[in-house]
Amino acid sequence: MIILGLDPSLSCTGWGVIRSEGSRIAHIANGQIKTVAKAPMVERLHQLHEAVSAVITAHAPDRAACEEVFVNKNPQSTLKLAQARGAVLAGCGAKGLIVSEHAARLVKKAVVGTGGADKAQVQAMLKVLLPGADIAGADAADALAVAIADAHLSKQF
Repeated sequence: MIILGLDPSLSCTGWGVIRSEGSRIAHIANGQIKTVAKAPMVERLHQLHEAVSAVITAHAPDRAACEEVFVNKNPQSTLKLAQARGAVLAGCGAKGLIVSEHAARLVKKAVVGTGGADKAQVQAMLKVLLPGADIAGADAADALAVAIADAHLSKQF
């Protein structure tokens, strides 16, 4: 099974694609979708939608997984995150993908063993789980972690 993991953000959405076969996982691809901060919101959201659609076309995943929205102290940041997430999910929906949603703590627990893991711990574990993978950045790493957690949590792992 090929799984697309997504870590939505308006400024930089991470994506990662893995193959899950029984207890084995393998890295296929990963990347980041960056938008221009000064561009109008509608253009940024369209760019996210189109880029996610292109990733789906290129890698033909069987399913997708996305990190759930969390509440920031700043309501404007939460709203922007929710809009970006909506654009990313719409890209998946347009391609007919089923999308599982996982809380960040659950992703960390599935990948590292503790829900309180920091980014450095997640990235260190990714090096163990996906040896040799060239990871495009922190957002791509988070997306790969979402995909791995989804494989594990859906008993496909």
